[in-house]
Amino acid sequence: MVFQEVDFLKLGHLLSQEERLVKESVRAFVEDNVIPTIEDDYMEGIFPVELVRSMGQQGYLGAQLEGYGCAGLGSIAHGLMMQELERGDSSLRSFASVQGALVMYPIHAFGSDAQRDRWLPRLQSGEAIGCFGLTEPDFGSNPAGMRTHAVKEKNEFVLNGTKAWITNGSVADVALVWARFEEGVQGFLVEKGTPGFTSKDYHNKHSLRASITSELSFDHCRIPDSNRLPEVQSLKNALMCLNQARYGIAWGVIGSAMTCYDSARRWCLERRQFAGKPIASHQLIQNKLAHMLTEITKAQLLAFRLGKLKDSGELLHEQISMAKRNNVAMALEVARMARDILGANGIVSDYPVWRHMANLETVSTYEGTHDIHALILGESITGIAAFE
Repeated sequence: MVFQEVDFLKLGHLLSQEERLVKESVRAFVEDNVIPTIEDDYMEGIFPVELVRSMGQQGYLGAQLEGYGCAGLGSIAHGLMMQELERGDSSLRSFASVQGALVMYPIHAFGSDAQRDRWLPRLQSGEAIGCFGLTEPDFGSNPAGMRTHAVKEKNEFVLNGTKAWITNGSVADVALVWARFEEGVQGFLVEKGTPGFTSKDYHNKHSLRASITSELSFDHCRIPDSNRLPEVQSLKNALMCLNQARYGIAWGVIGSAMTCYDSARRWCLERRQFAGKPIASHQLIQNKLAHMLTEITKAQLLAFRLGKLKDSGELLHEQISMAKRNNVAMALEVARMARDILGANGIVSDYPVWRHMANLETVSTYEGTHDIHALILGESITGIAAFE
């Protein structure tokens, strides 16, 4: 059944030809390559790694970057790409976000020419996979407390520590790892197979089951100086990467919300109860649909404005926090309402609603929780940091 566009305020009329083409092409890719198998992948706990090369060929990896084979898309086109990937499943958007925003972006922004030349074309094409190591078992919302550390010995750095909840960790060819160093937090490119570098996957997840999530361990892992990102100055550079990913999330979750809303709308038009009337004729159902559509529309407006500010160089991290916080909460509410409308059918894999709802619980946690983004906004409003 063909997905029906959710665009109540006709934002599509404001899109450029390139932006429309990006949305349509990614939507077609998702319909053809993701939707038919993603429920099985989710139930089996398998990431569709066979799609990585195809995503690279289509230009989905590092699409916001210039050069090295990257598409160089504008911010709205890139956001629409994230929306359509997450309409398929959060695992696909998460993969693209990690690869493009958390691995390729810092190499592009803070790496050496040699690092860019070696890694960016391979990461863009999907020939290589990357992961981003910031979160630790004891430090998620407070990355400044990280315990992973590096000590310099001649022309090498000796790395020790553990990173937790790392997307793509066990399949990554290169891990961009953030570690405490005497001169401040530094970023290191740790290649697969480096002695002392090991990974293990988390299993039995109830959320993001079609995504690979790993723990990374570094035991006297020797990293050559040439693998340190030379332009990194502090933890601020790692947070800049997170802002890139959070922007993509603010768009991506709209895709999840749209498919949940569309599933609920279709169901209530077909489902008949009480004198054979479709349940869509009941006031309670119409109220829920009206609320869902309104909240999706507000999130679309917020994401669209973010894209315009990003392209003009005016976007602030507090504005990204507002969008990540609002849009994820919106998508979760829409998914829960859709599950309620579908009744018992809302929990089975014949429909995508429960899968999206479960995935969104993780999306609400990573890249800054709902409450942490509230504190970021609170500091912007009052000038007082309330993190301690």
